[in-house]
Amino acid sequence: MNPNPALGVLFHWLGGLASGSFYVPYKGVKHWAWETYWLAGGFFSWIIAPWILASLLTKDLFAVLGQAPAAALFWAFFFGLLWGVGGLTFGLTMRYLGLSLGMAVVLGLCAAFGTLMPPIFRGQFMTQVVGTTSGRVILFGIFVCLAGITAAGLAGISKERVMSPEQQKAAIEEFDLRKGVGVAVLSGVMSACFAYGLAAGDPIKALTIRHGTPKLWQGLPVLTVVLIGGFLTNFIWCLILLKRNKSGYQFFNSEIRRDGLTDEPIIETALDAPSREVVQHSGSSARSSAQAALMVQPEAAQSVLRAPMLRNYLLCALAGTTWYFQFFFYTMGESQMGRYGFSSWTLHMASIIIFSSLWGIGFKEWKGAGVRAASLLTLALLLLVASTVIVGYGNYLGLANTSH
Repeated sequence: MNPNPALGVLFHWLGGLASGSFYVPYKGVKHWAWETYWLAGGFFSWIIAPWILASLLTKDLFAVLGQAPAAALFWAFFFGLLWGVGGLTFGLTMRYLGLSLGMAVVLGLCAAFGTLMPPIFRGQFMTQVVGTTSGRVILFGIFVCLAGITAAGLAGISKERVMSPEQQKAAIEEFDLRKGVGVAVLSGVMSACFAYGLAAGDPIKALTIRHGTPKLWQGLPVLTVVLIGGFLTNFIWCLILLKRNKSGYQFFNSEIRRDGLTDEPIIETALDAPSREVVQHSGSSARSSAQAALMVQPEAAQSVLRAPMLRNYLLCALAGTTWYFQFFFYTMGESQMGRYGFSSWTLHMASIIIFSSLWGIGFKEWKGAGVRAASLLTLALLLLVASTVIVGYGNYLGLANTSH
């Protein structure tokens, strides 16, 4: 099957829709701590869904991974590990820079580094990117994407200005520009490592194609390796929280204990769900709802309050699988972009912000934000959509030039 950039852009939009939507099922999880439902869903995100789909859609998965160069396996896993670190430092960026400025800095760096570093390391940047018309069009699309991210950050800053004094104080209580920028650079670069992991897996893609896997599914074996690294980072962090918050019992016991409830705010990764819902400590919502019930009924502190176990597990499975589909469609989109596959990261980032912003509008997160914030958000969405079209057109030009 010949590359089709228009189809690739569509796949990336579907991936962005999955990334921007996956957190919605978590809203229905009741009386579980963040680390409980994040880890339950994470098994589907990082282990179950990747391995099942790769086994079903590719040829000889285990043989391919067994024959893959050790260096490719190691770097794909290692960059997945670093990507997880980027997620864990994302929360610190929000603490020191505030939601909107921190989000804009991290996502801007992540988009730039994740897109541009792979061709630079491959020695292709000056020849195939800067040195060609199609490459320069793609660079312009990347610039438009960064402008869209900046506009989204300005929209958030404008919204924060209409907050009450109490809300503003809470948002900037620990503001520290020097620390914030330093942590933001670390988070942005580390979060971009997912793109590096996929690029490091190129030998695995070539190997699975030789085994008979259709080109459309060539990235799925690489995903299984990268996501093991991401799983390990998240697993260790969740174990620390489970121990500290004494919440591990929630996996097996529906009764909610008072000593398992805390107000610890947890923030997911920059790439997982960059909507305001997640950043505003939605991870603590399960605890707060349980705490409210226990305050109303103090005598229920020991055993009356129960979590709906089956419902929670099913919702976590749905959320986790939906999360995985962002990269499932990402690899499909990348396979359609021709020699400029590196541009997929820009398409991915733009699509995530587009759909997460639309969910934010749907959940009325921007209600009362003011005309300036609404105008900037509209501009951001237009720029981000335009960036996907421009990058897709650049890839089309690249294919046209190759065919002549």
